[in-house]
Amino acid sequence: MAKIKITDLTLRDAHQSLFATRMLTSDMLPVAKPMDRAGFWSLETWGGATFDSCIRFLNEDPWERIRVLKAAMPNTPMQMLLRGQNLLGYRHYGDDVVEAFVERAAANGVDVFRVFDALNDARNMQTSFKAVKKAGKHAQATLSYATSPVHSIDSFVSLARELQTMGADSICIKDMAGLLKPYDAYTLVKALKKAVDLPIQIHSHATTGMSVATLVKAIEAGADGIDTAIASMAMGTSHSPTETLVEILAGTEYDTGLDLKSLVEVSAYFREVRKKYKAFESSFVGADPRILIAQVPGGMLSNLESQLKEQNALDKLDAVLEEISIVQKDFGYPPLVTPTSQITGTQAVLNVLFGRYAQLSNESKNLLAGNYGKTPAKPNADLVARALKELNLKEAVTCRPADLIPNEFHKLEEELRQKMGVPTVTREDVLTYAMFPQVALGFFKTRANGPVKIEAPKAEVAAPAADKEHKHYLVMVDGVEHQVSRLSDADGNVHLHVNGTPFKINVAKAHPPTALTTPPAAPNATAAKVLAPMPGKILSLSVPEGARVEKDQPICTMEALKMEMAIKTPQAGTVRFVAKEGSTVKAGDILAEIV
Repeated sequence: MAKIKITDLTLRDAHQSLFATRMLTSDMLPVAKPMDRAGFWSLETWGGATFDSCIRFLNEDPWERIRVLKAAMPNTPMQMLLRGQNLLGYRHYGDDVVEAFVERAAANGVDVFRVFDALNDARNMQTSFKAVKKAGKHAQATLSYATSPVHSIDSFVSLARELQTMGADSICIKDMAGLLKPYDAYTLVKALKKAVDLPIQIHSHATTGMSVATLVKAIEAGADGIDTAIASMAMGTSHSPTETLVEILAGTEYDTGLDLKSLVEVSAYFREVRKKYKAFESSFVGADPRILIAQVPGGMLSNLESQLKEQNALDKLDAVLEEISIVQKDFGYPPLVTPTSQITGTQAVLNVLFGRYAQLSNESKNLLAGNYGKTPAKPNADLVARALKELNLKEAVTCRPADLIPNEFHKLEEELRQKMGVPTVTREDVLTYAMFPQVALGFFKTRANGPVKIEAPKAEVAAPAADKEHKHYLVMVDGVEHQVSRLSDADGNVHLHVNGTPFKINVAKAHPPTALTTPPAAPNATAAKVLAPMPGKILSLSVPEGARVEKDQPICTMEALKMEMAIKTPQAGTVRFVAKEGSTVKAGDILAEIV
């Protein structure tokens, strides 16, 4: 039997880290057979950001993905990453929703549940553990690794002991930002092996360049398993190469026993598939020592880049990375892993763009108020007081947050049934709706169309003649940003080159847009304008049209950067909305006028 067990992350964390979780299921299935026979302890194929990405960008049903992958690879356990009481969303759910989600995930093909809580609050993992054990599946408890004045070997050992008493089958050290140094890994694993009688798994991103050495030292200290990614999908913000670790350990007491021939076949396949997703690739390659300070996990880096590109502020990336460490301290040193990485990272973006804490996202307020659980250290008292005031809370939450959430599955089921206008809905669809209500409703309408098409970029066309007007632009195509060349010629044609594909529009012959039956009223020049601070979507209006509002009163909730924020009035007056609920807006668009 193999001494060291390997979990391969190619089908989940690798592409989440390298190209924003955009890989289609159809690009996974052709290589299922060699992956299934390679001899992995498990294959991480689900959870994390895959659920969100499937319905938001790929028009794929995530439940169908796990079903077909399980059917295609029946000999290897399917593994998912589960955020404890958050499941796969950005809030805590009622216990009945957590129980239903785990039951359905197990029934659809998940065998190993890697359960974590972003704050390392064990109370937020207990319901998931019970549900996993009830389903007869493997419950892998997770220590979200971080370095700070309040994180220590003793604190991680204490957490591991608590998780063992809660029924964990194994323990994973989740080093999401590549912060775990090789000799620290040795010390931590030694301490854990003395404290708990459970297998220890090591998950360490390659972002800072230490991961291969970290895995080897952890193995020498007694680790039982490691996470890797196939070589053509490894390194950068991803993980250590599977083949490299297999060869390092070959012929030793730690020999993995994996079939190298199958691994080479898998790697060759993904080397070609990866070319299709070039447009989504993160610019972070090699090793980035800045992450040792910012502590940004691999999957978060590409999101930060995307957020700043949307604001035309990519030049502020270094400032955001520096700001993250300040926000993390103010928020009580939460480990930076979903959702706290997104909450902290997005808050850092807001701080850099608009001034420190000029805008607090709703998620930031809830984190400060204790609605996500107990932070490792006490957060900034002034920010806590502000969050409590804006959330209309008298005091911070100190109990298990889910104790304050009533059972909600049947309520969500009835909501979805009414919104879809159907007599019945599946439990899977109810859970999809629970995770991402707005996105799910749109997905259900387009699901029958099947997954989106993603093609490899074509070869670049020849550069245009120097005597013609030639400019570069960034445009959004199907929600993806592309570099575009625009060339105007003497015949009135505008030539666009999108990823090397030429388009020609004759401006002189183009039809004007159809006039609206009722033209929108012109903005009132004397009114105070409420502008969108960034691109996003209007989720809801907080007051009715024509309502009397006070200065700094929230008038609508906007989703931007996957976070929610309240948009407030600059002055007192009567509100007149320009943007509608559900509408998508650009930075600087007028949302409302106050007259």
